[in-house]
Amino acid sequence: MQIDLSWEALLSLGTVSSLIDIVIVSFIIYQLIKIVRGTRINELLNGIFIVLSVKVISSVFNLHTTEYLIDFVIQWSALALIIIFQPELRRGLEHLGRGSVFAKKKKADPAHEMIEALKKSITYMSKRRIGALISIEMETGLDEYVGTGIRMNSEISSELVTNIFIPNTPLHDGAVIIQNFKISSAASYLPLSESSAIPKAFGTRHRAAIGLSEVSDAITLIVSEETGNISLSHLGNLKNDLTIGELVEYLEQELIIDEDEATSAIDRLYQWVKGVSGE
Repeated sequence: MQIDLSWEALLSLGTVSSLIDIVIVSFIIYQLIKIVRGTRINELLNGIFIVLSVKVISSVFNLHTTEYLIDFVIQWSALALIIIFQPELRRGLEHLGRGSVFAKKKKADPAHEMIEALKKSITYMSKRRIGALISIEMETGLDEYVGTGIRMNSEISSELVTNIFIPNTPLHDGAVIIQNFKISSAASYLPLSESSAIPKAFGTRHRAAIGLSEVSDAITLIVSEETGNISLSHLGNLKNDLTIGELVEYLEQELIIDEDEATSAIDRLYQWVKGVSGE
């Protein structure tokens, strides 16, 4: 017996209808899960599972009275659910009506968020002369320096960064190291520069920032405890006495990829592949 596996058979009207039906049902279930996630309906689903389990058990073991009570509960449950969960149902219908089911959420740019958090915290610390040392990993890994401090793996916020450097707190002495837009460690030790060209007016924080920039491509931000001045060390160079605007401009230039530049890079790659293929 030969089975027909031709495209005509596979793409028959019945098969296509079944596939569309499955896709629609799967999409509806997925959207319902998104809507009810984090609401009281999660607890309701656990209750429904228990009721259905009791229903099955009572049916298997012929527990007639129990089965009768469960059937009664199930019959009236639809009306009860509409009354009890009216706020959730209303919110779900509004969610559907706004078209947010099909809307594509715009992802937040982690570089922008990090720079904004650093801007707020450094502005606060500079005004109050709170010393700070913050290193941002670029291409060169900083794992060996992360290991010298207290591991955190925390989301970046201006409040957290500021709180770390408040004087006389356990983590204020040392550097904060940022990897992949997260605070990897605090109170980390950085290599001190041995350069004699560094002015004596600069203290340990500046020497540590320059020292790290001599052995890696990390960007290190410094807030002076004595003057409140803001400095930046990168690729062996120290930019001193920066305004917060100049600091943000430098970070945006080094950390944020312009959409036009990204597009042009993709275009150049496409042209290169096209040239190699001989098209």
